[in-house]
Amino acid sequence: MRKAEERFFTTHDSVELFYRHWPATQSHTKKAIVIFHRGHEHSGRLQHIADELQLPGYDLFAWDARGHGRSPGARGDSPGFAASVRDIDYFVRHISTVHGILAENISVIGQSVGAVLVAAWAHDYAPQIRCLVLTAPAFKVKLYVPFARAGLGLLYKLRGNFFVTSYIKAKFLTHDTARIASYNSDPLITRNISVRILLGLYDAADRVVPDAQSITLPTQVLISGNDWVVEQGPQRQFYDNLGSSAKELVELPGFLHDTLGEKDRQLALDKIRAFVTRQQDSAAQPVSLRDADRQGYTFNEAARNKQPLPLLSPKNLQFAFTRLSMRTLGRSAEGIRLGLDTGFDSGATLDYVYRNEASGTPPLGKLIDRNYLDAIGWRGIRVRKNHLHEAIAEAAQRLRTAGQPVRILDIAAGHGRYVIDAAKQLPSKLESIILRDYSDANVRAGTALLEQSGLADIATFSNGDAFDEDSLAAIAPSPTIAIASGIYELIHENNKLQSSLRGLSRCMAAGSYLIYTGQPWHPQLEFIARTLTSHRDGKAWVMRRRTQLELDQLVRHNGFTKVEQWIDEWGIFTVSLAMRH
Repeated sequence: MRKAEERFFTTHDSVELFYRHWPATQSHTKKAIVIFHRGHEHSGRLQHIADELQLPGYDLFAWDARGHGRSPGARGDSPGFAASVRDIDYFVRHISTVHGILAENISVIGQSVGAVLVAAWAHDYAPQIRCLVLTAPAFKVKLYVPFARAGLGLLYKLRGNFFVTSYIKAKFLTHDTARIASYNSDPLITRNISVRILLGLYDAADRVVPDAQSITLPTQVLISGNDWVVEQGPQRQFYDNLGSSAKELVELPGFLHDTLGEKDRQLALDKIRAFVTRQQDSAAQPVSLRDADRQGYTFNEAARNKQPLPLLSPKNLQFAFTRLSMRTLGRSAEGIRLGLDTGFDSGATLDYVYRNEASGTPPLGKLIDRNYLDAIGWRGIRVRKNHLHEAIAEAAQRLRTAGQPVRILDIAAGHGRYVIDAAKQLPSKLESIILRDYSDANVRAGTALLEQSGLADIATFSNGDAFDEDSLAAIAPSPTIAIASGIYELIHENNKLQSSLRGLSRCMAAGSYLIYTGQPWHPQLEFIARTLTSHRDGKAWVMRRRTQLELDQLVRHNGFTKVEQWIDEWGIFTVSLAMRH
């Protein structure tokens, strides 16, 4: 029996979460397996896996998710599903930093709800680990009550967060009588789950399963053949959609939901051991996405959205009606009018969305504008602004700690409102702020904001091309924080993005920081392409999204290493912090 060390790590909101570490017992290889428990459970119930997996040369780790086991928080709850996913990112980075195990030598096993958290982490954060193993992933929980999800969603909107008690009995999880007895008697089992986590679980599955193509890590999926808790259909769809060239599907007839706690679990553990060791013993073969702008599924997706729909098709008629409504009644709403006049991706529109103050011709215009500003994409943009503030503060703190000056550059600032607001919130004075934008109108508006901000003595706003390598390379003084926000998402071509990154790399010293934003997923890409116009040419605003892996690869190729990331609860917009190496 391997002996566990009991430890804590500090996650992103300064909460300390409990975890167990089973050190390697022989020929230490500096390789690790990190296990994420099922919903309702905790790491103490994984001792048998540490013993039975029979990998003595590997360190094993398992946490108690917040709200579970010995970790703090209301039982079965978390600030949100996205917060729990970010907890995973912090946990794995903690293991790499504190225990000295490179990410590329870490394999991850996720069970049930833990498997969905892991899949969302792989999708949203693009970690550079060795492989994934997902057992009975809970992409769709069997609620059995008709319209239960819709009803819970409605109640959540009306009354806020609340808790439901799991209907799952131990006999529906495993045929192992000892496991059944221990489940029933374990005081740390969490039988409640908060509705926001349950709904977040469904929402994460709704985007990760169809978009699993973006996950290129070697992945093994184990399906329990007699699972009464979760549906098998989404598990198979996820596997089929995976973008990995090294993937394996294992079906276990007769198994109940607790795949790794079943009576015949050695069948599953043998498959996992073989897959993990095969991946660890072979050279890592990461997929290159630097030419994803010319081929691949996001390229094909954008190409489809560029193609006109059949003239009389229901979808085309629906989009035509939406465009007509926007150009007539919609003009009574200030935000829609501004988007029609300047482009829905313009700096003026972005600044309006940031202000979030509905305006329009009364009485209907203001109501329409409120609905427009509450669209999920614009809500995500405002969360992105908050994350940009956090990223700027984090970079500034790191620089101050290292004894370096804080000099900010924004290569496509729009009106510059978020940079100005963030700079004013920093606890110590900046050395300089350089704001640039290609639009004369944006430069004029941004200059006016600077004059009102009290920062005009250290800040300048000028015309500049965010994709001109030589122009960026010549910027002086050399920035220690460079920001590329909302600009890389608008450009399809990777050669332009790389030109921008090369310019920044040339003008920045080692130890400086780059803040860049991404859009790895969006629920309204086709709607936007069919109804909204771009500031660039007044034509359809067709976006080619970059997966987080593609974006991180381009950044890394040009001299920067990602050290931190933020993402909104819908999984739409990311903000990343990278250090010049």
